[in-house]
Amino acid sequence: MSFQLHRGTPGLSLRIVLIVPYVTLVILLATVLGILSYRTGSDAVLLVSNHLLEETVNRISQAVDRHVVGSLATLKAAFPEKMVPPESIELDLDNIKTRFWIATSLHTDPNNYVYYGSTSGQAFGLYRHSEELAELRIKFEPEEHRKIYSLKGLNGKSVFRHEEEKLFDPRIRPWFQAAKTSDIDIWTSVYIDFGTHDLVATRARRVLDETGNLKGVVATDMPLRSLNTFVSSLDVSTNGLAFIIEPNGDLIASSCSPNTRSLEDGKMTRLNAAESENPMLVEVYRQVEKRRAANKSDVPIDPFYFYNNEGAKIHVAYSRFQDQSGLLWINVVAIPDQDFMGGISHNVRRTIVLAVLATLFVVLIGLSILNWVTRDLKKLSFAVNQIGSGSFEHPINIRRSDEIGDLAQSFQAMQQRLQTDHLTTLPNRYAFEQALGEALNRTQSCPSENFAVMFIDVNDFKKVNDKHGHEIGDNVLIELALRLRTQVRKQDMVARFAGDEFVVLFYDIESRDDLYVILDKITTALSEPMHMGSGSINLHGAAIGVAYCPEDGTSAKDLLIKADKEMYAHKDRLKRKGYGVED
Repeated sequence: MSFQLHRGTPGLSLRIVLIVPYVTLVILLATVLGILSYRTGSDAVLLVSNHLLEETVNRISQAVDRHVVGSLATLKAAFPEKMVPPESIELDLDNIKTRFWIATSLHTDPNNYVYYGSTSGQAFGLYRHSEELAELRIKFEPEEHRKIYSLKGLNGKSVFRHEEEKLFDPRIRPWFQAAKTSDIDIWTSVYIDFGTHDLVATRARRVLDETGNLKGVVATDMPLRSLNTFVSSLDVSTNGLAFIIEPNGDLIASSCSPNTRSLEDGKMTRLNAAESENPMLVEVYRQVEKRRAANKSDVPIDPFYFYNNEGAKIHVAYSRFQDQSGLLWINVVAIPDQDFMGGISHNVRRTIVLAVLATLFVVLIGLSILNWVTRDLKKLSFAVNQIGSGSFEHPINIRRSDEIGDLAQSFQAMQQRLQTDHLTTLPNRYAFEQALGEALNRTQSCPSENFAVMFIDVNDFKKVNDKHGHEIGDNVLIELALRLRTQVRKQDMVARFAGDEFVVLFYDIESRDDLYVILDKITTALSEPMHMGSGSINLHGAAIGVAYCPEDGTSAKDLLIKADKEMYAHKDRLKRKGYGVED
């Protein structure tokens, strides 16, 4: 089946097809730009706001993740997995102190406190005040009170400070109770630290002996003050806000309201988002809860917008942060539409004026771009027609990094594939014939540039396929191609002609004597056994015929016929010598 490339209607060039509609559309755009600017600005605001919302939510998630990852690393450093705890803290005090010092050095903010309680009632904790100063909290007997020591540097001497008045028993603490029956790390509920009045979450992990019995629990506190400071410092927008809540609505951090409040008796309690004094935060929280109830899919980030009671549009995005230890928080960011749209109306008027001036400039730039595009398209069109007419070697000199450049590279790759044997990656028969034609043309213009053609037929290759299968046969051909390529000079061309037949084009050959050494190397290389899989394959070399230009012919046909005859003559000589060579 044949086909022809249709060039289109004569007289209607691609340049005209592109330029006339382009100029018309630019003029039309300048006319209606003022009407569409507000709508375009609104769409742009939605895009920018969603991008800003998602970026801010991601930043909050990264901050939370830093806290969580830090607590995990702290516990692993304090008590590495499968490490057997000592029977008594007192017996291994130096090692425990060293590990806990390292653990609190990994993420000093916020994980500067790590502690351990054993099932026998012993306890050890290390609290880092700074890079050099730390506090040790130790008890060796269940009935004794914890003793507090100050420590300056890991190798510094522990100085006794005081003994706690209240008896501390780690076994009855919430973190110990929660972790002792859990196979994985577990988070306690977020609570208010009685000393700092900051929100704190504790991550705990049980410690087992070599038989899998519980020996104690190691834990680290994750103060949320720095997380709240981070959220408060976020530059969302003029009236925007950000906050983190638990699934029940209790605030973890907020950029516009506190996360705790004082009761009448002076005690501190946590603040729920629905109880915030910020009306926008309360409304955003309610809308997020409705959205979460309606949308059950766990999308990474869910952006949406709503209109409040005053008709103002609020853009919102929220995401869930959850880890394998049971921590589940919701990050929320909200931005009023007015924070973006304030300058849109002014920009509309200014855009109309600028559009008129820009139209002329755009038309000029567009014409030059279209001329640049159509020039390279013409080159591609010519190359396509060359391929359609059977000529694969015409070069495409297009150097650009856009879609047209990609298309040009695809054409060049296609030209290369059409001239390459897919099995051996050598040039194929077509590529060889083209190179042979070019060599003949050079010889006509410069008679001193002689060359030779070698025709190679592998002996007994049919036996390889019959005995070992075509997959091994293909591997043999690949190996033969590699051996041929490594035995000739860099400037020479090795190609696969057909089946088990190869051809070599030798350039700059002064006389027949120039090929004797290469011919011997090729004969030796093709006769060596080939190791394939668990065995080896022995071939009886190859039958080789050589034709020289101009002695044996001045056309491609004559040279190939001469080399082919020489190859068959060589094959007959091998058969007469008893090598068992097949035809």
